Amino acid sequence: MSRRKQHAPAFKAKVAQEALKREATVSELASRFGVHPTTINQWKRALLDGASGVFQRGSRKAPVIDEDQIRDLHAKIGGLAVANSFLERKLKFWGGK
Repeated sequence: MSRRKQHAPAFKAKVAQEALKREATVSELASRFGVHPTTINQWKRALLDGASGVFQRGSRKAPVIDEDQIRDLHAKIGGLAVANSFLERKLKFWGGK
């Protein structure tokens, strides 16, 4: 069974820019680059939608920190540490390490 092709972002941008130039039809670009015409239209739309973000100040977004998720992960780490020490003690009882 074949997997889908994974295209590099640079390749996607190049194809979308060619589509925006309108020097060739989408069908011609599809045959030249080996990509489905619908995919080219999606990449072109994504390029147009994301273009405004290039000119925004501070375009890098700060990562969103989910405090509830951090609390849950810390609880899980604590539980695993307790289980690990318990199993380590039991392993010593049976002659390990």
